[in-house]
Amino acid sequence: MESQKGLRIKTVEMRGIVKTFPGVLANDNVDIDVHAGEVLALLGENGAGKTTLMKVLYGLYRPDKGQIFINGEPVSISSPRDAIDLGIGMVHQHFMLVPSLTVTENVVLGLKSPRAPLLDLESAAKRINELACKYNLAVDPYAPVWQLSVGEQQRVEIIKALYRGAELLIMDEPTAVLTPQEADELIRIMRGMADSGQAIILITHKLNEVMAVSDRVTVLRHGKVVDTVLTKDANVKLLAQMMVGRDIPQTLRTGEASSGKPVLVLENIWANSDKGHPALRGLSLEVREGEILGIAGVSGNGQRELAQVIAGLRKVSSGSIRLKDKDVTNTTPAEMIKAGLGYIPEDRIVDGIVGSFSVEENLILKDHHKPPFSRGIFLQKDAISKFAEEMVDTYDIRTPTTDTQASHLSGGNIQRLILARDMSRHPICLLSCYPSRGLDIAATEYVRKKLLGVRAEGCAIILISEDLEEILNLSDRVAVLYEGQIDKVADVDDVTLEEMGFLMAGGKPTESDVSEIRKEVTTEA
Repeated sequence: MESQKGLRIKTVEMRGIVKTFPGVLANDNVDIDVHAGEVLALLGENGAGKTTLMKVLYGLYRPDKGQIFINGEPVSISSPRDAIDLGIGMVHQHFMLVPSLTVTENVVLGLKSPRAPLLDLESAAKRINELACKYNLAVDPYAPVWQLSVGEQQRVEIIKALYRGAELLIMDEPTAVLTPQEADELIRIMRGMADSGQAIILITHKLNEVMAVSDRVTVLRHGKVVDTVLTKDANVKLLAQMMVGRDIPQTLRTGEASSGKPVLVLENIWANSDKGHPALRGLSLEVREGEILGIAGVSGNGQRELAQVIAGLRKVSSGSIRLKDKDVTNTTPAEMIKAGLGYIPEDRIVDGIVGSFSVEENLILKDHHKPPFSRGIFLQKDAISKFAEEMVDTYDIRTPTTDTQASHLSGGNIQRLILARDMSRHPICLLSCYPSRGLDIAATEYVRKKLLGVRAEGCAIILISEDLEEILNLSDRVAVLYEGQIDKVADVDDVTLEEMGFLMAGGKPTESDVSEIRKEVTTEA
């Protein structure tokens, strides 16, 4: 049943899909369809059921009820292998990679070698390089995945799907870890793929991406379809209202920049990457009481290493780190926590929670050994449960019970759990890495309000993000990290989005460049 363009898939339909988990109705009688040659955007808040629905289509979950049709014929998809054989590929939001294997080994994992029983990794690596060049997804085919940044791991996931030649490509938050330039390029790639006859389902919380690339939009709320609309008939405000059922005001920094004392001071820090190369090269910065210092940069320029150095997860080869006048250079994560550091990690699934632990167990991870949560060697169940209930209520963590396994929560609710755990400890310094990555519009604004609330209480905050608008809206001062160095730190009112983009690309604008940029911005405004 091939189309004129040689694609097997013309139409995919999901009818009456129901999927439940203990205490959660994830998909409630959902109907959607997607056609060859179009991009269907799937919108909804975290926990609305979007990823669950797509995991049903990809064979990772079996639906409790409902049927899937391809070109009008019913099909049974019991595993990802079935989906791949039918021409369905998926790029996951949370990576499905084996850290100890190389990029090439991950890409070919599960595929039959053309030289069976021998592997042909050389040919596979060559094909990966071709895809990487074609789609601007630079990655080393021979690098172990554990050495890659989150952004590079996302590229591997995209290459995995492209390598298998998917005719229907499900993309779950594919630009969540990409720079604005890379996201724009991926949007062009998706549009080109659709124009050539392929079908794409795009799960994203970025409404501007929906408007830029999709043909139709299906909105889910609480596991049900709200509506499906043509993108040309919609706008950002309408889609946001459909997602959350109300208007979402934008969160912005208010008040003057802090003149408080320095809380965290890094002086001339040098540190190596996992590959043994210098990742931080003579980096110096300080963050003060009651301010947010925003650090922007293209993925792979030292953000991961900087966060790990501050958190005590990576040793420095030279330089010093001081937290509230205490030398904490090369100390342990436990000592950093004890000294008053809060940490919202880049990868909330891997580094933020213990997935097999319950919500309440995750909420006390950093204080389980102290009263009121323990007495001697015994945990105090009543005190733990009371605290967990308070955090669930205060931070609006949507979970059936506090005994629910943390891995069953949506990304947004896992982020709220991490915020609740670290902010409730009243840290003197909070290291926040990509806090709104992969979150819907409502969850994003919630996280940003919480950050500003902690700032108002006098906490010093380091905000590492690739979202330039987030940096400019929340930060008091900003810096751009490029190849492990920070050229300068400036007040947020003294820089523009365009200037920061220039610095992120490695440029050092002259005074005339800055004047010209600001002149253009003023003219456009």
